[in-house]
Amino acid sequence: MTPVSHRAEAGGCPFHQASQEEAVSPTGCPVSPRAAEFDPFEAPYQLDPAEALRWSREQEPVFYSPRLGYWIVSRYDDIKAIFRDNHTFSPSIALEKITPASKEAQAVLERYDYGMNRTLVNEDEPAHMARRRELLEAFSPEALEAHAPMVRRLVREKLDAIVDRGRADLVAEMFWEVPLTVALHFLGVPEEDMEQLRRFSVAHTLNTWGRPSPEQQVEVAEGVGKFWQYSGEVLEKMQRQTQGKGWMYDMIEKNRQKPDVVTDNYLHSMMMAIIVAAHETTALATANAFRQLLSRPAVWDELCDNPELIPAAAEECLRHSGSVVAWRRRATREVSVGGVTIPEDGKILMVTASGNHDPSHFENPDELDIYRDNAVDHLTFGYGSHQCMGKNLGRMEMRIFLEEFTRRLPHLELEEQAFTFLPNTSFRGPEALWVRWDPAKNPERQDPAVRTAQHDFPVGAPEAHSIVRRVRVARAEPEAEGVLGVTLTDPAGRDLPAWTPGSHLDVVLPIGEARKYSLCGPPDAGDWRVAVLNEEAGRGGSRWMHESVREGIELRVRGPKNHFRLDESAQHYLLIAGGIGITPIIAMADRLRRLGKSYELHYAGRSRTSMAFIERLERDHGESLRLYPKAENQRLDLSELLAEPCEETLLYACGPERLLSALEAGTAHWPEGSLHVEHFTAEGALLDPKNEHAFQVVLTDSELTVEVPPDRTLLQVLRSAGIDVPSDCEEGLCGSCQVEVVEGEVDHRDKVLTAAERASEDRLMSCCSRAKGKKLVLAL
Repeated sequence: MTPVSHRAEAGGCPFHQASQEEAVSPTGCPVSPRAAEFDPFEAPYQLDPAEALRWSREQEPVFYSPRLGYWIVSRYDDIKAIFRDNHTFSPSIALEKITPASKEAQAVLERYDYGMNRTLVNEDEPAHMARRRELLEAFSPEALEAHAPMVRRLVREKLDAIVDRGRADLVAEMFWEVPLTVALHFLGVPEEDMEQLRRFSVAHTLNTWGRPSPEQQVEVAEGVGKFWQYSGEVLEKMQRQTQGKGWMYDMIEKNRQKPDVVTDNYLHSMMMAIIVAAHETTALATANAFRQLLSRPAVWDELCDNPELIPAAAEECLRHSGSVVAWRRRATREVSVGGVTIPEDGKILMVTASGNHDPSHFENPDELDIYRDNAVDHLTFGYGSHQCMGKNLGRMEMRIFLEEFTRRLPHLELEEQAFTFLPNTSFRGPEALWVRWDPAKNPERQDPAVRTAQHDFPVGAPEAHSIVRRVRVARAEPEAEGVLGVTLTDPAGRDLPAWTPGSHLDVVLPIGEARKYSLCGPPDAGDWRVAVLNEEAGRGGSRWMHESVREGIELRVRGPKNHFRLDESAQHYLLIAGGIGITPIIAMADRLRRLGKSYELHYAGRSRTSMAFIERLERDHGESLRLYPKAENQRLDLSELLAEPCEETLLYACGPERLLSALEAGTAHWPEGSLHVEHFTAEGALLDPKNEHAFQVVLTDSELTVEVPPDRTLLQVLRSAGIDVPSDCEEGLCGSCQVEVVEGEVDHRDKVLTAAERASEDRLMSCCSRAKGKKLVLAL
């Protein structure tokens, strides 16, 4: 859009002209009726900010709100782009009062000498990263692990107090108290001061992000002033002690060593800010999670039956209904966001809750899916150099809450109630959460060991391999010579999720390893079907499947996952399968047939008796099918098939590595991107410390530098540094852990990227690839 100062010479807004009655944005463009009506303090936004901005995501992803005086950003990619650039988009207004203080309220704050200044949340560069680097150590996964027993003890004490009661408000009895106590313990606040600080912390939220009335402003200012004054007294007491344990004591020592970096005022501001941030975000997020899970009894039952899903469920709740729903930035120059010009000094409200429901990034975003494998991409913790440092402490607390309740009160039920929220723009969670249960059914009454039989989880983002589903074998019969056909169903009788052609399951073997098997039945039948070749030269997985899988037994699987997705936009398709590689290819052929697309299916195998699905293929794909059984001297001639490249044709292939290698060589003269293959082995991708060298990695978005030693992968080092990178196979096969390369030469070891993509040096798979030299620069 055209800046207001240029409207006359440019002829006004390039999209439409404002009438005299219409409101206009600071750039002079008319404000649409929906934008003019938007008010984050009204019921729709307060009850469900993502739903309240659905219209924006679909029609007007960046708009100006006259009522708020902010530019609202609602889509995932736009919000992440703003987070990535904290030079253009200053965080300086993140803690600014969204409702200006009245003179009376301001006078109250001055009486208390309130001087909350910069913190990690609202500080610009270069000061921000200079301080953040000094403060990061205590938030590493290794350091946070030491706090888990304390969190567990606090949760268990609170649960002990109510477990035999049968009814409770979990916010009042558990979720409000425990995270605040954890935060105070983490800081090292003396026990005798904890109760007083608890009383003061709530006023800060309403003061900063709320819309209090003039009368409330004075009352809130009194609370904030007392909070500031008392936290300063506690800090002075801690500074007088020569020894003490906790994050604040570490910062007091940093203050002595580097007073120009960690200043006196900074200590005071950070202490107050962390009490609020570590307390309220976790308390509200936990209340949101229990509300969402208990309102879906089938999902709650799955968690109770399968505690391995708790980290994934907590992460999905953070995405679906996180406690931080919006954050603020200020444009330091005129800049375009989502095609809309935001002027210099324009104030921006990024509604992260809306971005977390953006269908362009999350499939079926309004569904709470505890099996979602990219929930970790959510924006609830922010992103980049200002991402929440305490995110892993919050994750730990949510997981321990869920683990204790699902083990000790699996029969918990949500009471029917009207939920209310503290009115503000940025933090959201119910003020009360009433639940009930029958104490006579408490498992620990029959088995006292249930009370302490805890299940612990690694600190950090959930890993995809922990998202495991239990399924039942409904059918296990030969599909061809040496090929076992297996049909899987949900043990509770529900339909299993639909999938797309190219999807596969990871079947988890009893030894803990997993094997990948492509789905090959109807994608929306409510069950899942795979076919397994008994490979004598394999690693033992297929042999176990053939020997052990019988009707009625339960299996543990991950997925469906699709790293071999069918592009449905081509004019013609060449589908090529070798042996058991027919499994993903037949699903693609079925889909293309339903779409009425032009395709050829070339299927090679040892003999007709060993080639799965021949009868079905001949019935459904007869005119498009070409069979090449070796026993009948039929041979697939790739040189002839691939001789003439076709501009509008895509090739999809699966089979032995020698077939895939021949296809890659045979399509070298075809247009880039014509060939798509799926690998199921990762030879050459595994780490060999004896033959590796260390290298340095600069992370531009986080403004950190890390060292990757010979015995660790890049992905492992990124996780240790608190950088959340999605991953799945961790063998270089799926592409989930791809990151953007800004600078450096890459030693590619994956089987995902094409030759041209590797040559561009603009991406790598962090699970296996490394630096050829001594340094890489990544956009993380």
